[in-house]
Amino acid sequence: MKPNIVIVMTDQQRHDLRKAAGYSLDTMPFLDSFAEKGVDFSQAYTPNPTCMPARVSMFTGRYCQSHCVRTNHNAADAVYTEDLLDVLKQQGYTTALCGKNHSHHKVEEFDFHEVNGHLGVEDRQHLSQSEQKLDDYLKTLKFIDSMEPSPGDVSDQLPYRNVSSALKFVDEVKETGKPFFAWVSFAEPHNPYQVCEPYFSMFPPHLLPPLSTGPENLEGKGPRYTWIRGIWEKVLGTEIEQRINRDRSNYLGMLRLIDDQFKRLIEGLEQRNLLDNTLVIFLSDHGDFMGEYGLVRKGPDLSDVLTHIPMIWRGPGIANQGRVGANFVNIVDILPTLCDYLGVHTPFGVQGKSLRPLLENTAYDPKEYEVAYSETGFGGLYWDEEDNLTPQEEKACHLWETFDCLNTWTQCSQVRMLRKGEYKIQVDMLGTGYLYNLKDDPMEINNLWDGEMYQAIKADMLTELTAAMLRATDPIPAPRNRYRTKLHPKGFWFDKEFHASDPGVLQVPKS
Repeated sequence: MKPNIVIVMTDQQRHDLRKAAGYSLDTMPFLDSFAEKGVDFSQAYTPNPTCMPARVSMFTGRYCQSHCVRTNHNAADAVYTEDLLDVLKQQGYTTALCGKNHSHHKVEEFDFHEVNGHLGVEDRQHLSQSEQKLDDYLKTLKFIDSMEPSPGDVSDQLPYRNVSSALKFVDEVKETGKPFFAWVSFAEPHNPYQVCEPYFSMFPPHLLPPLSTGPENLEGKGPRYTWIRGIWEKVLGTEIEQRINRDRSNYLGMLRLIDDQFKRLIEGLEQRNLLDNTLVIFLSDHGDFMGEYGLVRKGPDLSDVLTHIPMIWRGPGIANQGRVGANFVNIVDILPTLCDYLGVHTPFGVQGKSLRPLLENTAYDPKEYEVAYSETGFGGLYWDEEDNLTPQEEKACHLWETFDCLNTWTQCSQVRMLRKGEYKIQVDMLGTGYLYNLKDDPMEINNLWDGEMYQAIKADMLTELTAAMLRATDPIPAPRNRYRTKLHPKGFWFDKEFHASDPGVLQVPKS
């Protein structure tokens, strides 16, 4: 029997703000307990800390420089052969989108769809008065935050509605006997940072753990960091620190709200006798500064707080391992892993690899999961103040009332990052580099790039980064004439026992 598949995706969730990840506050108790009976990857990464590029990577199993959706505005440019939705439909799955889309797919491509953005829904005719009131309130927040509890109760909040949609879909498809796929896509804890009671008061600002960094640490992070802090000072005004602290409080309350709704979803599947045959994946598309460096949201480069994400798998065949930390995994690995479980070929052009050996705790070559790799940038040179382009002209900022942290300045150029062991390296197209020991310096303050005693480590990390970039080179288009691309059926690179005579993928392009 084919397993049902549920992917629960949050938007902009930091990896480290859960008790299971070492945080002092218990923000997501149900998720932590749920993960104990599955696999909770402590070293999971996004291929790009931007919503649409990351989501397209999840569906296609491809890095953003290959699928070509390198910003939040390039959905039409997606390049791939077949993606997750194609594979699942070919295997007889009924599909659903419940929540935020922001991928290359139109909502009508899902068999069932009840969707929303960060400010509610466009079709309001089926909303209750209290739901309409919340949606109206969200539109007043200018995509920033709320200094007071949101109107209504938890049933008006978008995550509650998303879970209601998912359970409605499950009830409909259960009658058909077909396997189902549900993408339950929460628009939270992304800004606008808002939440109703009791969550608004659950983690009060004056009781929050101190931040590890502040604006005083920005200088060593590069000009984009200091530039975006200057924007936030104009947008948030003289009370910027108090606003950021309230945002932190709201954000943690949103995590608990999400946790309660995830619990409601899982209990709903269990009550319907579906959980035992359902593969559940919980992850986020990317992280959030959430106060570190005096910043919120996202934007510049590839900080660990932006690229490092939660990722939890649980379901039939998955070993009860709890939190694991020796291996690096990525969003691009989701598609090839599901193909492995379904016993179908991974589509040509997929760049991720199957995580099944890790999930089932069977033999594997550790080198397959030795590094994490992420990308950002749409190309070209850096923009700066001398170019005479203003945030208002670029439509990233309106009268300093609101601000889009993803803009021409933060998303231009090309930047690449690699994690290996306790070290991280970041390099841009001009050769500007950063090297950090994340064990000793988790917030990336002390750049070791020029340190004499770290030159051997830097050389090794540069070699690994180069290799990762080459592995991420797009095999599409396939070669013409007699050339054949040798690809491992599970996406592996270091399987010494794999040969062309094995039942792998030998791409023979059409003439």
